[in-house]
Amino acid sequence: MKAIRAVIAACIFVSGVSILQTCTNSTALHAQDSSPTTHEHLLVQGCVNIPPGQKRPEFGCFSLATESGLRFSEPAVYWHVRTFPNRAAADAAKSPTGIVVEEDGRVWLSEFGPRDLALEGGQAVAIVGPMELPKAELYAVVLGYAVMRPNDRSIVHVHPGPEGWYMISGEQCLETPAGAIRATAGGTATAPPNVPMELTITGTAVRKSLVLVIHDSSQPAGRPSDWKPQGLCAK
Repeated sequence: MKAIRAVIAACIFVSGVSILQTCTNSTALHAQDSSPTTHEHLLVQGCVNIPPGQKRPEFGCFSLATESGLRFSEPAVYWHVRTFPNRAAADAAKSPTGIVVEEDGRVWLSEFGPRDLALEGGQAVAIVGPMELPKAELYAVVLGYAVMRPNDRSIVHVHPGPEGWYMISGEQCLETPAGAIRATAGGTATAPPNVPMELTITGTAVRKSLVLVIHDSSQPAGRPSDWKPQGLCAK
């Protein structure tokens, strides 16, 4: 068990990001072979950085951008997701704390603030939140893009800050001690800070999403948890 935890921990902190998507570490998978419920996509890890020029895997979670040293004056923020026809237009519209990325054939702008945040340009896609913030002097925002298959699921884990999703396609279910939170294509979901969770991909389609974690800059973005899910996402 200690060996398994050590491998999982190594998967978690890839690029300093959280436990979000598919862990392909064969050592961890082989260590779990004695379990009848194990399959090749059981473990999930943090979004990974793909070096320039290296082909990205078909499935997994991939780090798109990280912004550190941010300050938020309110106890909660909303994540505003917009699309633009090109990168130049998005860059021209973004605020100093905005994040522009190109993914899934679109140019995305992420902005953070109150629900009624005044934004100009582009097309509004979603408002995710509220995302409850832990008390911190400075925050880091980690934005990723995840592609996962039906029945993929995460290890049980905790983030020291809120996590949010915008669902591009497919379905997912997040189990926490408070119950199951489900989201489908075009929808959103959030999880509060310091709550153990297990993410499961449900339905029959490949799930694609933008995923965001906001956390205290002085802490890692996630850690494993001993909490035991009840299997609510399978019901």
